[in-house]
Amino acid sequence: MFFDPMYFVFAIPGLLLALWAQYKVKSTFAKYAQVPTSGGVTGRDALGRMGYARGVNGADVAKLLMRQTGVSVGLTNVPGSLTDHYDPRTKTIALSETSQQDSVASVAVVAHEFGHAMQDAENYGPLKLRGAIVPAVQIGSWVGPIIFIAGMWLQSTTLAWLGVIGFGLTALFALVTLPVEFDASNRALKLLQGNNILVGEELAGAKKVLDAAALTYIAAAAQSILTLLYYVSLLGGFRRRE
Repeated sequence: MFFDPMYFVFAIPGLLLALWAQYKVKSTFAKYAQVPTSGGVTGRDALGRMGYARGVNGADVAKLLMRQTGVSVGLTNVPGSLTDHYDPRTKTIALSETSQQDSVASVAVVAHEFGHAMQDAENYGPLKLRGAIVPAVQIGSWVGPIIFIAGMWLQSTTLAWLGVIGFGLTALFALVTLPVEFDASNRALKLLQGNNILVGEELAGAKKVLDAAALTYIAAAAQSILTLLYYVSLLGGFRRRE
């Protein structure tokens, strides 16, 4: 059970997808982190009234979007690269060090996080569901495999299935995350285009950044589902031996 070669049949595809996703997001972000914004007419006028004379960074855009949409959030800084996130508990967008740069990439990432803030303000269903299952997922993600192994060791099908269900919450969380992230990216692109903050090739670059980031969530979902299927296949083989 601990050295089952079938594990690699389930694990390797997800691992390869995760590695590809990490490569794409890092390389795409690095490329567009070198592309400064020019600012569209509408966006430039609005930012000009706010005191920004030239290219904008993610923090500038967050302030503009708050003004344009009426959705108010707090802004705070966090260390690292691509560590930006929205915290619905504090209604705060955490901006990474890279979001302080004037670039298409930083603007795209922060607009995405602002998309989450809009979801929260609108009580977007999938976001609320994801938040509601977080405590159960945090427990199930590490307790589930332990219970599953204990069930197999003790030859208890019932206990093993409880472990599968516990870990299954991780797969559910990953699946619910997909529409949440896709919707936030769609909102971000509409905000950037509608407020004329990015134009032409800049907007196309922002879409590439967000599409690359979406791959990481797809990879996470694939890994969770494949691991869950591996557990189910083990349990199926165990039942046939009974």
